[in-house]
Amino acid sequence: MLLRSLFINSSLFTFPPRRETHIFRARNLRNSDMAPPILSLVLPSETGRVLSIQSHTVQGYVGNKSAVFPLQLLGYDVDPINSVQFSNHTGYPTFKGQVLNGEQLWELIEGLEGNNLLYYTHLLTGYIGSVSFLNTVLEVVSKLRSVNPELTYVCDPVMGDEGKLYVPQELISVYREKVVPVASMLTPNQFEAELLTEFRIQSEGDGREACKLLHSAGPSKVVITSINIDGNLLLIGSSQKEKGQEPKQFKIAIPKIPAYFTGTGDLMTALLLGWSNKYPNNLEKAAELAVSSLQALLHRTINDYKSAGHDPQSTSLEIRLIQSQDDIRSPQVKFKAEIYN
Repeated sequence: MLLRSLFINSSLFTFPPRRETHIFRARNLRNSDMAPPILSLVLPSETGRVLSIQSHTVQGYVGNKSAVFPLQLLGYDVDPINSVQFSNHTGYPTFKGQVLNGEQLWELIEGLEGNNLLYYTHLLTGYIGSVSFLNTVLEVVSKLRSVNPELTYVCDPVMGDEGKLYVPQELISVYREKVVPVASMLTPNQFEAELLTEFRIQSEGDGREACKLLHSAGPSKVVITSINIDGNLLLIGSSQKEKGQEPKQFKIAIPKIPAYFTGTGDLMTALLLGWSNKYPNNLEKAAELAVSSLQALLHRTINDYKSAGHDPQSTSLEIRLIQSQDDIRSPQVKFKAEIYN
């Protein structure tokens, strides 16, 4: 007790108040270049470092909540920037929260840059709700590539689904004219691929042609994550090694599940990033792993809702992400790619 009293008394007379001490130490670190090493830079993982700019919900799994954990399970260091922070997704009766604007996004980037923390192997973006924010994302792409010219930009151009647009109309031209040309991989659904290409997809051949149109605009890898052809659901993937070359294309038949889930598109893009980086020359294998993980998770979600006495078709379902971590880390491949001739 005496020792504790002596320590407290001496600290009161020797050091400035706590707030000033923190400022003093921070200045010392800056001036003497003694900032601690960032181990994810000094000792990088075998996979990479991902900056993920997406939405965030306190409860439930959409946006970054759907993407960060799976990528971490696959061995990636992931730094999330939350474009919005809501209490829950907008499908609930009410929601509250905050929206990050472009200026605030750039402040975060400047903070990272000021400490030499802007080295990333991958950038991942999902839902973006305004033109100003999307234009700032384009500045982020440029800034990150000035640090690492080999940066892989994986873009999920979230604009709508099944003919319904849920972003402002003016975002379409920004995606089409500015974002697609700088993306490395693009993961639209059928409706989004049609918006980006101004080309109607009514057959498998149309889906393949849409991929080629997107290749010609920029990305070397394109995965149209869901195409409804005569009541059948397909994923169509396409990878192009060199501009002008005929791309390697494939499809995966996906069984329809009679339920509506939230966060699955965000999860699918994250899985495609994770596995395509591990198999850089084998997009079809990456897609097989991603689809197999997602399907296992969806079936677990359905079964868990049923065991809780809930009708899975009555409402949208929150995915069982944590409970499916083994299926994310080590999926059993049950859905095989069929290579087009």
